[in-house]
Amino acid sequence: MTLEIPGWKHVYSGKVRDLYAPADGDDSRMLVVASDRVSAFDHVLSPGIPGKGELLTTLSLWWFDQLSGADGGEAIPNHLTGEPVPDVVAGRAMIVRALDMLPVECVVRGYLTGSGWVEYQESGTVCGIPLPGGLQDGDRLPEPIYTPAWKAPMGEHDENISFERTVELVGAERAAELRDRSLEIYRRAAATAEARGLILADTKFEFGTDEDGVLRLADEVLTSDSSRYWDAAAWQNGASPKERMASFDKQIVRDWLAANWDKQGTPPELPAEIVERTVARYRELLDLLTA
Repeated sequence: MTLEIPGWKHVYSGKVRDLYAPADGDDSRMLVVASDRVSAFDHVLSPGIPGKGELLTTLSLWWFDQLSGADGGEAIPNHLTGEPVPDVVAGRAMIVRALDMLPVECVVRGYLTGSGWVEYQESGTVCGIPLPGGLQDGDRLPEPIYTPAWKAPMGEHDENISFERTVELVGAERAAELRDRSLEIYRRAAATAEARGLILADTKFEFGTDEDGVLRLADEVLTSDSSRYWDAAAWQNGASPKERMASFDKQIVRDWLAANWDKQGTPPELPAEIVERTVARYRELLDLLTA
């Protein structure tokens, strides 16, 4: 069920966010509202995670501010307009520029884990990029690597692509800009996280261009829904991969669902304990980063 927001009309709902356009027909800006919905294995689950939309929006806005120069680096253009949001969605919404979004999901990996670890075990590569031998699950890579994906239409899975395919999609100059900007943001964010006792293992960014052709960072940025964060002390001292790489995200939900659902039909309701543990994990990351 979508909200009635004075001055705005609902135009689209994704798995976890709702999009509104100005009711007066102005097509230069949009209102993005983060819901408390949670998704896993391509399903929206029930119940939602109370406060999730506000926690992730707060974290995104904090990172946009850091990347606008608060971290001491060069200001990176983003999609925020700076306007106050309507009271009914205060804390969990952003008013943003309407951009021409690029069909590339810009993934940066600083550590070997997840699907990258599976591929590495088979071929010594991650997304086709050769890596040194002898690495273990959770190891830091010699250098962060850029592994873009093609943003598939709604209902389809994103697909890992080569840098050469990115050039075909957006042109050589823009492809290089996406790669270089993504690696720059990752390095800055990883340093910020490290200073707070956290590891930014990997993340993904989305970009769009404005009417002047300026590349702008868009969507959410460096949240626990788009990034994998680990506790640095646990990573250093953990006795098992699960202890070392316990992430500040909805992995609790994924693990419970994988153990209690065969991925057929409608997913089961999430137990209250799983919901409470998940929201606590989201909140802990926000507190560690922004305190």
